[in-house]
Amino acid sequence: MRMRTLTLAAASGAALLAAGVLPASASGATPKSAQEGTVSAADLLSKVTSCSQISNGKYRTDDETSATIPVCGKNGAVFWKADMDIDCDGQRTSKCNENADPWYQDDTAFHQSNGQPLKADSLPYIVVPSSSSIWKYSSYGIKGGGVVAVIYNNKVEYAVVGDTGPTNIIGEASYATAKALGIDPDPATGGADSGVTYILFKNSTVSPIESHSAAVSLGDTLAKQFLQNN
Repeated sequence: MRMRTLTLAAASGAALLAAGVLPASASGATPKSAQEGTVSAADLLSKVTSCSQISNGKYRTDDETSATIPVCGKNGAVFWKADMDIDCDGQRTSKCNENADPWYQDDTAFHQSNGQPLKADSLPYIVVPSSSSIWKYSSYGIKGGGVVAVIYNNKVEYAVVGDTGPTNIIGEASYATAKALGIDPDPATGGADSGVTYILFKNSTVSPIESHSAAVSLGDTLAKQFLQNN
């Protein structure tokens, strides 16, 4: 596991919960099934077999690795293929705290509708690299609360953009995302070394950000559009 940067950008997510997106009541339950929605992992993966690179450079998956991961562009989405490190940041819980996670921080870049940080052990979310000369996520329609299809081992899990990370490293998701995909969610020793595909749908926002059911509903709709448009 990588030695994560100890300072992450934190910003209020209130302005990102824009009106006019799919509303749903908040749900804190960890998803029980990793095959979510009606679009298969195989169908999604068939659309991301080649990369049209949109990042100015490439990312590392860990501090000790070389930079080999580009951010790629598609109609209506961006994607990358990387590893998965475990993010346990956000609200302190029995699974995510200083004792469980050597790099634990009690905040996330984007916040729940009540202003509180996200809950990594119950909300599937991913981490995007903080804006830099390599790539600026906001310039490509990616924002806090945006919907992401995370694919691993022929399983699809819908998540939201929930946190930002180091400017030169990519491939990280919350405890809940890993658990739902059958990946060891331990923040100190878990994760996946490779084989994870992240498809981020442009200009999407789940409202409220903490509603996983809203992410699944909107994600399924956008996944179908993604298949049609690519």
